[in-house]
Amino acid sequence: MSSLFAKEVVLGGKNGWPQFQQQENITTGKGRYGYDCIQLASNSFVFDEYTDLLIDFEDAEMPISDGDYTINRNNFQLTNQTKNEKAAGLSRNMGGLSISGKPGTFFGSEGLMGSFSIEFWLCPSIAENGEIVLNWESSKNEDGQLVFQVINGTFDKGHIKWELNNIFDSYLNASGKNEVELKGSSKIIPDVWSYHVLSYDCETGILEYVVNGITEDITYITTDRSEGGDVSLVYLGTPSELSICSEYTGKIDDFRILRRPYTPPDYQSADNAGGIGHTQYLPGGGSFVTKPVIVSTGSILNKLEAEMNIPSQTAVCYYIRSGENFYGWTQDYPEWKPVESGEQLTGITGLYFQVKAELLPDGNCNQTPAITAITLDFTELPEPLPPFVVKAVAGNGSVTVSWNYSVDDTAGGYYLYYGTRPGEYLGRMAIEGESPINVGNTTSYTITGLENGKIYYFAVAAWSAYDIRVVGNLSKEVFARPLARLK
Repeated sequence: MSSLFAKEVVLGGKNGWPQFQQQENITTGKGRYGYDCIQLASNSFVFDEYTDLLIDFEDAEMPISDGDYTINRNNFQLTNQTKNEKAAGLSRNMGGLSISGKPGTFFGSEGLMGSFSIEFWLCPSIAENGEIVLNWESSKNEDGQLVFQVINGTFDKGHIKWELNNIFDSYLNASGKNEVELKGSSKIIPDVWSYHVLSYDCETGILEYVVNGITEDITYITTDRSEGGDVSLVYLGTPSELSICSEYTGKIDDFRILRRPYTPPDYQSADNAGGIGHTQYLPGGGSFVTKPVIVSTGSILNKLEAEMNIPSQTAVCYYIRSGENFYGWTQDYPEWKPVESGEQLTGITGLYFQVKAELLPDGNCNQTPAITAITLDFTELPEPLPPFVVKAVAGNGSVTVSWNYSVDDTAGGYYLYYGTRPGEYLGRMAIEGESPINVGNTTSYTITGLENGKIYYFAVAAWSAYDIRVVGNLSKEVFARPLARLK
């Protein structure tokens, strides 16, 4: 005799997490017992329509995650002492990273350029005078004369000083030279992350240096070096390589070049250095949706139980939906049912279960919840046993098939299968209907409309009293040949 089976499916834990159907702003970390957990991803830079280059250092072999640039030299190491995501670049004053832009990129093109911003997170070890964070050198032809161009960011007395020489077309400073210098005012503290932006707006002519969200130096790149003058545009000469941290000791993360001027981040928080920077996590949190998990027809979900860590003010919201197939499912259909971890559930049945989780940070967006494993505890409807004894008796154009009741108390009724070949029950000719015929909870059934002289094959299977869609194995096969002389 069969009975209901208690079973479980574990997502995560020692088996690892499967690939998700959807995910947003999440990543993996180390959860309980050393297993991978799902947690919020850091509020790191993303590649968007304005992004020319993004270096996120997540891949040791290819620190460039997006952008049409090639690597000429890479002496960075990776460190997990990071500002965003899992890895940052570690420079030991050994040449850093040298890259070249392909045609169409900001540093791979010659001629007039539009607005730009160069932004990155920096965590120096010593902040020594003369350390070079960024360097680009090239040349352009001006009235038949070769003019050298420089964009250079170096440490100077605990600050970063920017020099831009012969970068802007038809610009002269107060000394009559095409040279611009910007310098930070707040002291950069070793072993503390700070957010830096060098930005130029071709609409207003504003060139500014921003540290931790605060403008520390600003000038107008215009004909009279004021707001009312004509704007001078960026004019880059022969494409040349860009060097990042060529002479620098410390860490760098999320280096990005944008084809637009600086705009404050959507989400900000107080920074260790006293300024404004990105929050650690997005206030909207993150989420994931599993692929539909196949169990067995008509299974009943009893509870969802999560192994997780929920710091103060953080939260995780779980949702479940189910069905016998998922081909017609959309983002909102079937409807998601909110559930609590460990609560007893009712009314969630099907062949497929699907889980959605929303992870929410604390009010300051500095703490993330973490999910190590999700266990789906469900009751499986067993397939009822077939009848052990089956007989077939031929008649005139008919066959009567009889059997004993299944010894399985979960059997609610029977399907009668028939056909003209052994093991193939594809019959369509009986007056009672196509194979299989649902004969209900009976032990004998006569099929009529059969051809005399032709042999037919039969088998019986029981369906579940809990769900008619759950059908057990076939009984042994029997056969009979209708004849006209038989009553």
